[in-house]
Amino acid sequence: MVQAEAISDAELDALVAKLDLESKVLLLSGASVFHTRAEPQIGLRSMVVSDGPAGVRGERWDEYDVSLNLPSPTAMAATWDEELIARLGGLLAVEARRKGVDVLLAPTINLQRSPVAGRHFEYFSEDPLLTARIGAAYIEGVQAGGVAATAKHYVANDSEDERLTLEARIDERTLREVYLAPFEAAVAQGVLLVMSAYNAVNGPTMSESPLLAEPLKGEWGFDGVVVSDWGAVRSTAESARVEQDLAMSGPNEYWAGPLIEAVRAGAVPEAAVDAKLRRILRLAARVGALAGYEPTLGTKAAAETTLGQAPDVETARPLLREAVAAAAVLLRNEDSFLPLDPAALRRVAVVGPNAATARLQGGGSAGVFPVSAVTPLDGIRRALAGDAEVVHAVGAHIDSRPTPLDLEHARNPRTGVAGVLARYLDADGTELLAEHRLSGRILEPHAAHGRDAIVGAASVEISARLLAEPGGQCHLAVVGVGRVVLDVDGQTLLDEVILPDSIDPATLHLTPPFRHVLVTVPDSGELNLVASRALDAGTGLAAALCADSPRAQDEAELAAAVELARSADVAIVVVGTTDETESEGFDRSDLRLPGRQDELVAAVAAANPRTVVVVNSGGPVELPWRGDVPAVLLSWFPGQEGGDGLADVLFGAAEPGGRLPTTWAAQIDDLPVRSTTPVDGVLEYSEGLHIGYRAWLKGSTTPAFWFGHGLGYTTWEYEEVSAPAQAAVGGFEVVVRVRNSGARAGREVVQVYLARAESGLDRPVRWLAGYAVVSAEPGARAEARVHIAEGVLRHWSVERHGWDVEPGAFTVQVGRSAADLPLKTVVEIGK
Repeated sequence: MVQAEAISDAELDALVAKLDLESKVLLLSGASVFHTRAEPQIGLRSMVVSDGPAGVRGERWDEYDVSLNLPSPTAMAATWDEELIARLGGLLAVEARRKGVDVLLAPTINLQRSPVAGRHFEYFSEDPLLTARIGAAYIEGVQAGGVAATAKHYVANDSEDERLTLEARIDERTLREVYLAPFEAAVAQGVLLVMSAYNAVNGPTMSESPLLAEPLKGEWGFDGVVVSDWGAVRSTAESARVEQDLAMSGPNEYWAGPLIEAVRAGAVPEAAVDAKLRRILRLAARVGALAGYEPTLGTKAAAETTLGQAPDVETARPLLREAVAAAAVLLRNEDSFLPLDPAALRRVAVVGPNAATARLQGGGSAGVFPVSAVTPLDGIRRALAGDAEVVHAVGAHIDSRPTPLDLEHARNPRTGVAGVLARYLDADGTELLAEHRLSGRILEPHAAHGRDAIVGAASVEISARLLAEPGGQCHLAVVGVGRVVLDVDGQTLLDEVILPDSIDPATLHLTPPFRHVLVTVPDSGELNLVASRALDAGTGLAAALCADSPRAQDEAELAAAVELARSADVAIVVVGTTDETESEGFDRSDLRLPGRQDELVAAVAAANPRTVVVVNSGGPVELPWRGDVPAVLLSWFPGQEGGDGLADVLFGAAEPGGRLPTTWAAQIDDLPVRSTTPVDGVLEYSEGLHIGYRAWLKGSTTPAFWFGHGLGYTTWEYEEVSAPAQAAVGGFEVVVRVRNSGARAGREVVQVYLARAESGLDRPVRWLAGYAVVSAEPGARAEARVHIAEGVLRHWSVERHGWDVEPGAFTVQVGRSAADLPLKTVVEIGK
């Protein structure tokens, strides 16, 4: 076998020459949602792609096909630990190979321009340098494991409102120094794919943008594949003439017959088609999808398939648990309230809507069906087994969408087995496929049958025997777009045509609207339910049959939680958001915790001053009570081992290792960049270079918690910083000496910022220039060596349309966050 890295342009040309125009054009768009096309005559097999980034879903939305669920990307960035992120990337590669996936559609390296952005949890950071370094480590881990990574969404897909059509207007310097910087780092790391975004930037939509040529394929030398976001190629000649290579999903209507005709008419050069195909074939060679070429990614051992095997949960669990603790950010810890001593506890109250429910991930295409889920309550009970009684109350409700039927409450009407019956019917009502499902949420047929089994389906029907409290009431709901019908014990209670709330694919396929009815459960405690929805063209396959018991009154729920807290030695309140609050497809309208959670925290803290609040959210939320409780711990969306990792931190088995990758506002009105809604289709990035903490430093308002903030279980003294008095533009090293002044071993993230007091340019007050992690025993010193690369010294010259360095004095500031910088020195930079 010839190594794929030896494949030459001549060899690629020879393969392309074997194909006629029609065959070549077909290969430029997908064969299906998650498959590229095969071409046997040149030995090309189909490549499989999968969504990420906190797990590998595979080709299907199928509750039978579970996945390891990692912490969210914002949690990953909160570790500031590239070695750990590379290991997590390697785990994702193992999962991808197990599922037969060649290409992982991750990482997302857009920036957290505003905390109201719906996919904030899926981005790493508000800072381009931190995003670049964590993203590069993620790519390194995935590709070392034999799977191609995809840097997305190129570029400025930093919010969700009107994301399919908005035009981001960004000045040239800001675009280069801020938003393109993480993509440049990804290319330097060797990423094999870059995904073009839906939105436009300064005119053309990204699948038609000149930015695909320069700087991506020209200046940066990217030789991989530019794949479109799903459905983002919406033209023929305009997108085919630029450096867009692969249109997904497929078949793409614009790049099929119309592209063949455009080439024949001379509107698109055939050479452009050939160039795209060569890139796709080069990718295929690299991942082992081209006959005669072994994959070049990873080691031979890594490339060996584990296809079809169950996920290696026990092997993966320690790493995932370690990552939860490494990402946890201790925002406040008055008088060293944490960690708690299990031996000193007799009764612990765990309250809050996110305590007994595992809120592991945000909503949208990033979601997976986790292989398991450890709730905070589970983890705390395990950690305190034999030491203390753990009691629980919900305290407040935050879900607004109905709950799909589950194995506890539903039985398949044909078999009596726990679960539901799903049937796909043609227009005459003839059954095309019937299958047993584990949940009332149906996204597509099981992999054993596939979509071919439902060709011609006009409707999907979900039926179940519901087990409920005799004589009680129950809310029943049907989720889906189009005509929906619900029959209960043979009586039609709902028959309505539901229009979609949005044409956004994330909304249409993952969170479609619903309708519900209230019914009384008979004395038998059983209801026979049959729900159906029409499968109209373009509405997807998603449907759900849901049931919820009426909830206790909010006042009663809150009062019960307060009484438990009052009776306990310590109260742990777990608050946060859900995938209804933070999701692809929409931006948030506010930063408040949903429901009455703020009121719950205040009431519990008043009843028991020994209260810890755990914030389980993907991005910033307002914390109006933060000064009223002794400890506030941020757990993010922590992935499947969240509960055990949280317990490790609460009870001192692990130190909270995280530092904030984004600045947290005290209230939404303080945000420097609040609105993400375009005006007349245009979103102005008028803040320029001043994103995140940079904007806060320019303003007069102080945030609740600064970028880089995070407390451990020890204390550190910053003793000395040294750097050369003069340095060249190629960069220099900063050496920082710190001492662990606390009583236990710890880890510190030493952060280095640059400032330029006198400059002929608009500059941030300061900007992150580098960081390093050190560890030390109590009383011991550690030395952090931080390399300051040329990239953080340079600026983009709009006049020259190139990089430049302004010579002169740069102040080096060192410390624990963007606002806590006790050490400084000055370096003179020459030309």
